[in-house]
Amino acid sequence: MTSAARVSAIQAIAQKSPVSASAHEPGLPESFGSNVFGLQQMRSRLPEAAYRALLSCMHRGQGLEPALADQVANAMKEWALERGATHFTHWFQPMTGSTAEKHDSFLNIENGELLLEFSGKALVKGEPDASSFPSGGLRATFEARGYTAWDPTSPAFIRETTNGATLCIPTAFCSWTGEALDEKTPLLRSAEVLNREALRLLHMLGEKQVGFVYPTLGCEQEYFLVDRDLYMLRPDLIATGRTLFGAKPPKGQELEDHYFGSISPRVLAYMQDVERELWKLGVPVKTRHNEVAPSQYELAPIFERSTVAADHNMLCMEILKSVALQHGFQCLLHEKPYAGINGSGKHNNWSMATDTGENLLDPGNTPGENMRFVVFLTAVIRAVDLHADLLRVAIAHAGNDHRLGANEAPPAILSIYLGEQLTEVVDSLIAGTKGSGANKKDHMRLGVSALPQLPRDATDRNRTSPFAFTGNKFEFRAVGSSQATARPNTVLNTIVADSIAWIADQLGKRGERSLESAVTELVQSALKQHSRVLFNGNGYSAEWHAEAERRGLPNFRSAVDAIGQLSAKKNLELFEKYGVLTAKEVESRTSIQFEAYCKAIAIEAQSALSIARTMVLPAAQKHQAVVAQSVAAVKAAGLAVPGQEKRLRSMTERIEHLLTAIDELALAFEKTEAHHGAVREHALAFRHDVVPAVARLRESCDILETMVDDSLWPLPKYRELLFLQ
Repeated sequence: MTSAARVSAIQAIAQKSPVSASAHEPGLPESFGSNVFGLQQMRSRLPEAAYRALLSCMHRGQGLEPALADQVANAMKEWALERGATHFTHWFQPMTGSTAEKHDSFLNIENGELLLEFSGKALVKGEPDASSFPSGGLRATFEARGYTAWDPTSPAFIRETTNGATLCIPTAFCSWTGEALDEKTPLLRSAEVLNREALRLLHMLGEKQVGFVYPTLGCEQEYFLVDRDLYMLRPDLIATGRTLFGAKPPKGQELEDHYFGSISPRVLAYMQDVERELWKLGVPVKTRHNEVAPSQYELAPIFERSTVAADHNMLCMEILKSVALQHGFQCLLHEKPYAGINGSGKHNNWSMATDTGENLLDPGNTPGENMRFVVFLTAVIRAVDLHADLLRVAIAHAGNDHRLGANEAPPAILSIYLGEQLTEVVDSLIAGTKGSGANKKDHMRLGVSALPQLPRDATDRNRTSPFAFTGNKFEFRAVGSSQATARPNTVLNTIVADSIAWIADQLGKRGERSLESAVTELVQSALKQHSRVLFNGNGYSAEWHAEAERRGLPNFRSAVDAIGQLSAKKNLELFEKYGVLTAKEVESRTSIQFEAYCKAIAIEAQSALSIARTMVLPAAQKHQAVVAQSVAAVKAAGLAVPGQEKRLRSMTERIEHLLTAIDELALAFEKTEAHHGAVREHALAFRHDVVPAVARLRESCDILETMVDDSLWPLPKYRELLFLQ
């Protein structure tokens, strides 16, 4: 019955064609931001004073007077009603890795008459149930009160469906006692800290015209697509987001023919619909292409303020998934949906910008002579060296364990790639010699007269580096494709702000020395002390792992090893010093990360047991019975069949191995589930006992897949999942 469903799914895919876009879709200039309560809507609908106050709040982080909330709420409501909205929601990011929303209509009844209302109070504050979201012990089950608070720095937007529209208001989420229960609040706090400390340093460097500094972010989002008819036949994909079983197909990514290849019509139609929806929401997606693995793709946006970009990336993930259904696909955001081929990341491109339009990590033509750039570069290098453990914690979860260190992802060792030009600058600064690292504007000659000379970039790229300088920003390549990007950027903002503050403090003690002399001495000393984190070579090599150990760089190989570092004394003190997280908030996040890991592995273990017992084992035994009957029939005819007998013995041995693996996993899971110790010890038990047992069960199932009659195999195979679109 199941194999018939597999055949039916394959036949259905063969009949599918690209979904056509509506002929009435507006063009890009008209559609971009059309569903966003942006500057144009604010200017046209708000009094001038209210508009300027809101603009100052959005662009400079200044507080908004409560008296203006009613004006803004009324303008939002009128605009939303014109766009067909009937409800509003406070849209927030609890510590689940996704977003949350509760919808309320604008409807109210007064004296028997229908009114459409949206007050400033409703805009500013909502009350979801705080005990129903992960809190890590901050809230008991009976302590239900929590608040969502309007974040005016991120614009409200409208989400449309075929049956209506909803006004979505980005908010922070906190408990009744004021602790942050979300990813957004710490991100906003860290951005304020970075602004404060960067301004202090810039003013010391003589750039007093700068009034505001903000972190910028561009998230490259990788994802897989699988036909939904096949997806529905894979219980492991449905439950866990990844395939727990699947033998290596004859063809994977060996030919390297998918990367940047021609996009298939059905996938391209999907991508175009995704872009249209994101453009309406003001998300500046710019790039689309095939990624390395079969059925893997990527989209990338233009850089934005990180607090807005974090919201936009959450919208990207939601839109990728929802539009996929309309095209008969399932979008997979798991870091490793398939074994043996590349997984998916979310390259986190981070920098700092000023309200005067300057990128603080732009080296210019002579980076060695650019004092501001050198100082801020030094701050980043120092931050990564001192707080590599925190960066590792920020990307630690069960899904990313399958990806980090593999061929498509950087290792778990945090190092910085600068490239030749900046390495020359840093080496010269450390040595105290002159070296500007000037861009020589070299050109590549391609050997064909008709082809233009191409300007050569100042440095090559290093895809094995977890933290690479790429022209005017740092690319944190180790972030997982499924996770909310607010967490790693909270850490980045905080640790860099701490190093900027340290530099400013040291310069404040320079006494009678000139600023240039003090900066040179300080930069030289800091780079000498923290240069161990710089590495331009192959991060995959065994030699680098040995070298990193000699340098004393931390290497937390699994999420469980890393998560506990969040609440280390130095990290508690860091977050509390800058008011980004309290000690209680840090402890709660540590607990939540451990619990999330345990739950993810528990779901995988139970899914693997169910599939192995009820799908793989019956199929293998049916095949065994057919082979046994065939052997018996031939032997009854008086013929010798040593080869077929050998095949039957091998099949029987593999089924016995499968049964043993099932029993081992069941025992390991039951023992681990019964664990009553600390949450970290529980996570360690899952990592050390259950994860290897799942892997052994997979090995048995994958071997059987290569032996069992194809018509009996119940699960869509990799050759179908990866290539049938």
